[in-house]
Amino acid sequence: MHFSKIDLRVAFLGHIVSAEGITMEPAKVEAITKWPRPTSVTEVRSFLGLACYYCRFVEGFLRLALPLAKLMRKGEKFVWNEEREKSFE
Repeated sequence: MHFSKIDLRVAFLGHIVSAEGITMEPAKVEAITKWPRPTSVTEVRSFLGLACYYCRFVEGFLRLALPLAKLMRKGEKFVWNEEREKSFE
């Protein structure tokens, strides 16, 4: 057996660390992509908390998440619109 053929991967804090670099754990990707549409500010906060943990893997994440983040402003009414739906997707 050659060491060059060994695939060493370590799951660590929701990431997969290997010789190729760091990637998202597939189960976490699935959790984000299958997350139900938020119906309250609390649910938006939970979703963004998980999604922000992986923002380094999504180019322009903060810009994409801004419509959802605006829902968490004090006094902001929870209104789900097309812009927020697109941001969530």
